Amino acid sequence: MPPKAKAAKQKPVAATTPPKQPTPDWPPLIPLIPTESLALTSLLENQIITISNFWPSSLCAKYINFLRSLPLTTTPGKPKKGDAVRVNDRFQIDDPSFAEHLWSQTSLKSLVENAIVDGETLSEQAKKDLWGGEVLGLNPNIRIYRYVPGQFFDQHYDDSNNLAHPKGPARTTWTLLLYLTSPVTGCQGGETVFYPEAASKRDPTPEPVVAELEVGMALLHRHGKECMLHEGREVTSGEKWVIRSDLCVKR
Repeated sequence: MPPKAKAAKQKPVAATTPPKQPTPDWPPLIPLIPTESLALTSLLENQIITISNFWPSSLCAKYINFLRSLPLTTTPGKPKKGDAVRVNDRFQIDDPSFAEHLWSQTSLKSLVENAIVDGETLSEQAKKDLWGGEVLGLNPNIRIYRYVPGQFFDQHYDDSNNLAHPKGPARTTWTLLLYLTSPVTGCQGGETVFYPEAASKRDPTPEPVVAELEVGMALLHRHGKECMLHEGREVTSGEKWVIRSDLCVKR
């Protein structure tokens, strides 16, 4: 758990409610990889979980072409005092329908609700402990990020938020990042790096945990009080495209 004092100094850029805009006509989520071919794998136990090949490369490519048509806005290079520096192009919209499609039309719902992590089937209580409660689905607040050379997201923590989910009062517990590009597509840099803390002042600082970019990989990591300090490294060539939402549990 990050110390409160440190968290206060390195908060992410505060989210703002964007003006009302037309809902995008998102492309269909096809083709998809069968659920039985996917798995939840720990990058760091109980903290960071990945799903390789969550989206096939063909669907990622289709979405990148579509996302280029959206009205992206570049974040300011000089954030407010206390906010982490984030320089990227982004699009943000509340879209409960797309969030539900991303949750239930893909394998995400089944993988999360059944929760077989590293080959081990979790009990009902273990699933609640892992996800932070009874999972309702994804945050309707959908964020699209594009990083071009020179852009990055400095070290920060992700906040947990209370919201009115279509299925009832909810709070967010895990960040969901869906990577659409990687070195295979020409993107260099842009890795998501996590900084674990030592168990005590006498213990050495653990090595950073690096989530390398993979086309179509979904990454889930805890946020809120249990969030780990992390950053999105600078992109040095190509483009990094990410779809962002959050896992929501019943409040």
